[in-house]
Amino acid sequence: MNARVRVKFCGMTRADDVAAACALGVDAIGLVMTRRSRRFVPLDLAVSLRAAVPPFVAVVTLLLDDEPAWVHEIISRVAPDLLQFHGDEAAEHCTAFGRRYLKAVPMGGVADVPAYVRSHPQAAGFLLDSHAVGGQGGSGIAFDWTRVPRDMARPLLLAGGLHAGNVADAVRIAQPYAVDVSSGIESAPGIKCALKMRQFIQSLGRAHTDQGTIA
Repeated sequence: MNARVRVKFCGMTRADDVAAACALGVDAIGLVMTRRSRRFVPLDLAVSLRAAVPPFVAVVTLLLDDEPAWVHEIISRVAPDLLQFHGDEAAEHCTAFGRRYLKAVPMGGVADVPAYVRSHPQAAGFLLDSHAVGGQGGSGIAFDWTRVPRDMARPLLLAGGLHAGNVADAVRIAQPYAVDVSSGIESAPGIKCALKMRQFIQSLGRAHTDQGTIA
């Protein structure tokens, strides 16, 4: 690798956690805005959390087979930098909102990752998570990182079961564009732990140093 691995802290629900994450230098925070999630952020709270994010930190809103009217309302009120579609959404659905988007790849149910990537030619990147088709992320379970394809010419984000104790190995094996962590930095769903967040960033920093990347 010749560039640092970006990092997204997902499932943020509290302003203090957002502030702590941004102070640690994360590249993005994720707000889960599908109502079926334990980390669901109501719209008014999402607006206030978004307002607390400083410049040059991206805000990503996670959706899971949600109705178009809800997606439009999120775009209007929250103004996310990226939409992240985590369900069975077809490319036509994802592109209909006129926003750059990430598409989650359910590694628990997809055998041919390159084919899945080709089915979303306009996606800004792909988040490889450990869930099965129709499932949710944030499970704390990792998948086999050797399955991450190389030379895709598309940004691949690694998720699923990451924490301070394994992120360095994950980066070494998968060589992703970015890592995405939620349960691995929590004390409870949606409640982030300041110590775990700091340890995660420190471990990622050591991975950069070990591999000669630019921090």
